Amino acid sequence: MALKDVLLDELRDMYSAENQLVKALPKLAKGAKSPKLKQLFTAHLQETKGQVERLKKVFAELGEKPTGQHCNGMEGVIEEGKDALEKDKEGASFDSGLIGAALRTEHYEIAGYETCISMATTLAMPNVAKLLSSNLKEELAAAAKITAAGTPIMRQSAQEPEVPKKPKTGKEKYSAQKSKEDEAKTAPDL
Repeated sequence: MALKDVLLDELRDMYSAENQLVKALPKLAKGAKSPKLKQLFTAHLQETKGQVERLKKVFAELGEKPTGQHCNGMEGVIEEGKDALEKDKEGASFDSGLIGAALRTEHYEIAGYETCISMATTLAMPNVAKLLSSNLKEELAAAAKITAAGTPIMRQSAQEPEVPKKPKTGKEKYSAQKSKEDEAKTAPDL
């Protein structure tokens, strides 16, 4: 497979990821307790829509269509955000979970854009690299803003009293079982 074909696969993955986020970010904004987090998620939604448009320009530059691949990785990361929204936590502890989910999302995107930029640069595609670099800069800035907003929220969360644990939900039991299976599979290699 030629590097250009690999780049196209990666770009389609990013296009799918960004489109999934257009649907997920309003849910994070609605669920966040912190007004600052609500504002950050809402602002990043607008940036994400712009990133989708830039990706369309990248595909036009390459004479290709953006569709044809679903990003399973982003689907999983979004599922973790959905889990954070379903946690029965109060106050700053709830928002701390959303911060973790949001940062995982940003770092997934950062890795994807860095990979695509490297490939585009190697293939001597400066216009593609430039468009992708704009998206990368926004993702880096979003991660920095979330981290900055998260610091006081996590400090506040650290001051909240621990509450007695409730019985695990079916989803939590399933996740714990999968974790045990993962550990058992890797134990011989450790």
